[in-house]
Amino acid sequence: MTDDGDVDRTADDRAAETERRAIEQRLASGLPFRPRTARDFEESYAGTPPWDIGRPQPGFVELAGAGAVRGRVLDSGCGTGEHTLMAASIGCDATGIDLAVSAIDQARAKAREREVGARFLVHDALDAASLGEQFDTALDSGLFHVFGDDDRVRYVDALRRVLVPGGQVLLMCFSDRQPGDWGPRRVSQDELRASFSGGWQVESIDAAEFDVNLEPGRARAWRAVITRI
Repeated sequence: MTDDGDVDRTADDRAAETERRAIEQRLASGLPFRPRTARDFEESYAGTPPWDIGRPQPGFVELAGAGAVRGRVLDSGCGTGEHTLMAASIGCDATGIDLAVSAIDQARAKAREREVGARFLVHDALDAASLGEQFDTALDSGLFHVFGDDDRVRYVDALRRVLVPGGQVLLMCFSDRQPGDWGPRRVSQDELRASFSGGWQVESIDAAEFDVNLEPGRARAWRAVITRI
C-alpha cells in the first residue's frame, strides 16, 4: 500500500507519460513541427510542443546581452511568450503575436505571474502590417521555416512594412545541416539571403542550435541578423 504522496507521484508519472506519447504521435504526424493553419498551430499547444522549452532560446539571450534587442519589439509567432517576456524584462516595449489562442492565453498568464509588462495579441504574422504600428526589432524564433515559398514572400514583406528603417530582424530557423527528415522544412543560408534581398542588408548568418524538449534536446539552426534598409 502506498501513501498519498506515492499515489500523487504515480498519477503525475502517468500524466507525463500520456503527454509524452501524445507529443510523439503529433511529431510522427508532422503537426508539432509543420503547422500551416490556425487550427494546426492551436493543436500544437494541446500538449507541450517540442519548441516550448519554458525559457528563451540561448541564441536570443546572447543577442539580447549584446544589445541587439532594443526599442519597440515585435515577437512574430511568439508562442507562450518567452522571447517577448525577455525583451520586456530588459526594458523594451514588447508585443508578441501568434495565431494560437491557447498560446497567447499562456503568454498572458506568464506576464501576470512574473509581473512583466508585455502585450500579447492573437494575430497573423503574415498580416502584421494591419497592426498599424512600427517596431525597431522583430524576433522570429522558428516561424520563418514553417512557410512555403509564397508565404515567405508575404512574411518578409510584412516584416519590412512594420520595421522602421534601420530596424532589425533577429531570426532563428531550422538549418539545412540538420540530419534526418523530421521537423520543418530545412533552410539554407542562400535561401535566407534570397528572401531578404531587396530592401534588406543581411548582417550575419551564424550556425546555432534550437533547444527542444524532446531527445536529443537540440536541433541545428541558422541565426540571422538582418537590417531593414
